[in-house]
Amino acid sequence: MWRSEIILLSADGIGTNEIMRRTGMSKTCVWRWQERFMEEGFAGLLRDKTRPSRVAPLGAEVPVRVVALTQTDPPGETTHWTASMMAKESGISVSSVQRIWRIHGLQPHRVRQFKLSTDIKFVERLRDVVGLYVDPPAHAIVLSFDEKSQIQALDRTQPGLPMKKGRAGTMTHDYKRHGTTTLFAALDVLEGKVIGRCMQRHRHQEFIRFLNTIDAEVPAGKIIHVILDNYAAHKHPKVRAWLRRHERFLFHFTPTSCSWLNAVEGYFAKLSKQRLKRGVFHSVVDLQAAINRFIDDTNKMPKPFTWTADPEKIIAAVKRGHQVLDSVH
Repeated sequence: MWRSEIILLSADGIGTNEIMRRTGMSKTCVWRWQERFMEEGFAGLLRDKTRPSRVAPLGAEVPVRVVALTQTDPPGETTHWTASMMAKESGISVSSVQRIWRIHGLQPHRVRQFKLSTDIKFVERLRDVVGLYVDPPAHAIVLSFDEKSQIQALDRTQPGLPMKKGRAGTMTHDYKRHGTTTLFAALDVLEGKVIGRCMQRHRHQEFIRFLNTIDAEVPAGKIIHVILDNYAAHKHPKVRAWLRRHERFLFHFTPTSCSWLNAVEGYFAKLSKQRLKRGVFHSVVDLQAAINRFIDDTNKMPKPFTWTADPEKIIAAVKRGHQVLDSVH
């Protein structure tokens, strides 16, 4: 309003001193808006002129130095760089460090775990297992098998509070242990259904009992391809003897350190997230009942397993990983 008033008074031929008196503005302010109106017209009165930042922009060499420092070890015995440490080291603000890291995709606070397989039959076993997922044999059933061992029946020491607006659900950090159980599970890759049994121990005896369960539930005349890991119980002499007596069972071992290749691991993750992690169990019996209910519920709405990764890309990535490790050593 007072900017417009300055222009209207100027158009009436009123002098600068009188405009200053009527509007309460300084002489330089009056001159500034008179000049702005002459240069830009009415639109120039609607906004302030862009002012330069009070903080000088970072030089081009600063991001280069920050990125190079981030890729080196921090001083002392610190495990990783933090934004405050990097700001102190490079002489810039924490927000500038965070902005540079964000632009260059650097996240020093995060670490991803990995394990490269050293199996000499890695390629052969990978292609064998993926082949079963992608193109299962006719008149056969493909089962992805594994054990989820030492599942604890945890009971909280105090009841938790329910979630409400502005507060997450709560549970005590401490707990009471009431024993453990082991889940033996076999996922039918084509149908998505699971054959599961809870047992007290995790030995070859229990494994043979579970194989007998599979043999009883799968219709006669179907070949059973079992995908499983290299756990010692799976290769026990008594297990091998059992296989010789049951010729329709064929074992396909995953490469060592390749549990991600076993489809049933995804089912175990779903079980932990939806039933075990926040569960409260007063006994092992309660825990086993909850697991059995979960298996029954998921079998009512099964979802077939679909393999999507290209095995050739996996093989190439593992080769690159070994090359990098060799260069580091």
